Amino acid sequence: MKIVRLYTGSDQKSHFEEIEMKSGGDAPMKTTDARKASSTVFRSAPAGLFLERHPAPRRQFLVTLSGSWEIEASNGAKRVFKTGDVMLADDTTGEGHTSRVLGNEPHVFMTVPLAD
Repeated sequence: MKIVRLYTGSDQKSHFEEIEMKSGGDAPMKTTDARKASSTVFRSAPAGLFLERHPAPRRQFLVTLSGSWEIEASNGAKRVFKTGDVMLADDTTGEGHTSRVLGNEPHVFMTVPLAD
């Protein structure tokens, strides 16, 4: 399973990369390795919301449940995340990223902060 990771590079800018989540198990269902999480939070961001550049508050998975949003890394790259997309927010230092809700619907998503 591939997901998008947003991370801080040595230039202190945030960057995107696709990473492969290690998985195993018997066909037809593959399972990723377990990761310890500290909590699960459901959030809803209103249509049109724009958040100025900020780093991620912690390492966390963000799973889009409905709606869509655009993340712009501080290196200028942009990605749109739609229903079912998963991002690992790992840019907890440096210049950070901006977030914008697209369309006329709220962006509903789940955050899963990773345990240290």
